[in-house]
Amino acid sequence: MSTNNTTVNPMGKDIIKVETEWCGRTLSLEIGRLGFRTTASVLVRYGDTVVLGTAMVSPHTVQGMDYFPLSIDYEEKFYAAGKISGSRFIKREARPSDDAILISRLIDRPIRPLWPKGYRNEVQGIATVLSMDPSFRPDMVAMIAISTAFMLTGAPFDGPVAGLRLGMVDGKITPFASSEQLNEGELDLVVAGTKDGIMMVEAGASEVPEAKIVEALAFAADAIKPALDLQAELAKKLGVTPQEYTLVLPDQAIQDKVADYLKEKLGEDLRKPYPERNELAATLRAETMEHYEAEHPDDWHTVKSEYEEAFTMALHKDVRNGIVKDNTRPDGRKFTDIRPLSSEVGLLPRAHGSSIFTRGLTQALNIVTLAPLSYAQMVDTMERNDERRFLHHYNAPGWTVGEVRRLGSPGRREIGHGYLAERALTAVLPSEAEFPYTMRSVTEIMSQNGSTSMAATCSSCLALMDAGVPLKAPVSGIAMGLMMGEDGKPYILSDIADAEDFAGDMDFKTAGTSKGITALQMDMKVHGLPVEVLAQALEQGRVGRAEILAHMVGTMAEPRKEMSPYAPRVESITINPDKIREVIGKGGEMIQKITAQTGTEIDIKDDGTVMIASPDKAKIDAAIQWIKGITDDPEVGGIYYDRPVVSVLDFGAFVQILPGKDGLVHVSEISEERVERTSDVLKEGDKVTVKLVAIDDRGRLQLSMKAAARDIKEGKK
Repeated sequence: MSTNNTTVNPMGKDIIKVETEWCGRTLSLEIGRLGFRTTASVLVRYGDTVVLGTAMVSPHTVQGMDYFPLSIDYEEKFYAAGKISGSRFIKREARPSDDAILISRLIDRPIRPLWPKGYRNEVQGIATVLSMDPSFRPDMVAMIAISTAFMLTGAPFDGPVAGLRLGMVDGKITPFASSEQLNEGELDLVVAGTKDGIMMVEAGASEVPEAKIVEALAFAADAIKPALDLQAELAKKLGVTPQEYTLVLPDQAIQDKVADYLKEKLGEDLRKPYPERNELAATLRAETMEHYEAEHPDDWHTVKSEYEEAFTMALHKDVRNGIVKDNTRPDGRKFTDIRPLSSEVGLLPRAHGSSIFTRGLTQALNIVTLAPLSYAQMVDTMERNDERRFLHHYNAPGWTVGEVRRLGSPGRREIGHGYLAERALTAVLPSEAEFPYTMRSVTEIMSQNGSTSMAATCSSCLALMDAGVPLKAPVSGIAMGLMMGEDGKPYILSDIADAEDFAGDMDFKTAGTSKGITALQMDMKVHGLPVEVLAQALEQGRVGRAEILAHMVGTMAEPRKEMSPYAPRVESITINPDKIREVIGKGGEMIQKITAQTGTEIDIKDDGTVMIASPDKAKIDAAIQWIKGITDDPEVGGIYYDRPVVSVLDFGAFVQILPGKDGLVHVSEISEERVERTSDVLKEGDKVTVKLVAIDDRGRLQLSMKAAARDIKEGKK
């Protein structure tokens, strides 16, 4: 590593830069060049990617707030990629894309747990991509930018954090793989961590075995160290002044008083299956609040929240004690037990595919809709300019957790959960050639009690099979939990419910087939875990996934052979790309005529692939015949049945064998018998069968009715 004071900024302060070699490129961190009025800002460069990380930390505690007001945002700029938005109407960046929201969450998840409990100062971190090297994705550079900026604020952030995105190229684990390598390879894995261990994992994979995932986790845990060390070096060089702050912590006296009141009321009395446990806990909470309200008749409205928090803390502590000391989960399950499962398919008669998947009190309804490829979503972002033919959307209104909550547009959680389930299923989808459809899968959560994203995965898989989508293999998902004992011993839990999630130290979601992993997402509440613990969780999760998968296969073993009668049928043909213009016609006149008269939807790709969609196969066939008539070239020796006579002359008749392609049947070729005048035998509008006997050097078609009749009589086609 080297440090270089290159110049001074307009504020009269040194511009400080540190750099190191990391994964084949130079990583540099620079302060003092941009963002003079931020709490801290840093310019991070890796290759040709440049990201500005800015941090704002309020010097004051926000009063009356019961959560940490941290916001982290990732800002895509089209100019960073040398692009202008493809939208005709909106050229400036507006609301963040789904991709930007997902990256914001990706950065937030390993950083949020590293702030102290009770910290209530408002904190904002923004990563703005100023330049993007197209040879790799910029998100991990953005994570380093925000982590470094927080390190330089003096706020109580227990960083640094660094992340690495890995691909698998020719079977080899590869950091900073290109987007093409990630999309086409077997693995797209993000690992973020601190010096103490791994904080966050997210992955999409093509049925990758758990052992290979563990190998990649170990690779990443070691590979991020130079990026961590460089951040620490810069903070030391700058001599950061620690911020003075006050933590808003529960009143210990109230905590002790509530814990003493609940001493004989928790434990075994609450360890009941759901929903009985939830009802008992709710009743106990109400009784506890009534008890202390009687003690505070005058100031209950001011102290109520403290007593409620004390009750929650006592409940969480009881959950942990039951697991760590008694090896008993809140609902009485063993560590590896799965909650009761049930599922069904085909419950919505007009939907193209539908299912309900229930695991304990968590329930997901999924509906699949199929459409032609022309309905694929166009994606236009800083990084992407392509289409999505499979979309999974996730909805979870307030009533699913028993709350009154305003309806609104999807939040970050809904977008993130939807994407995780989408990623879990992408690896097993049929190719466009095998199944030329756009697929939209919508999960409507009916009830929440832990692991809804994995319930959405299972429900979506069943609904896709119910819709007749030929998946390569069924996919199941499970959420794994963790309680760390005071002695450092890990207690890994299969299929966690809400109580274990809230009181626990890890939420590790794994989805996959019987062959391997298709998606991962892991978040930590402690400050890092060793790879060995994650390996144990993966193996226990594999066994749990297999049990859930066996249940799903019992409900639906394979995709339906026939689609819903209400789903569109799509067939494809291939034409000469040079003929696309003829099918479309001037100003779209021809294709509009075809779709209007056949009642079909037609989508034409640049390579000459034509997709024709309609619930009625006869209409599809009519459109195919029409298009073939426009694009097929006349073939010498071919017989053309029932073609119209378009004009009659003394020396013969012109017959249209293909749209726009007329040929002459000479009077001598009308019949084996002598014909004096053409009009004695033919008139305009007659339908005749002809054979193309020759094409002269001027491209004129020579037809014969008698040759066609002779060939048909002899059995030739």
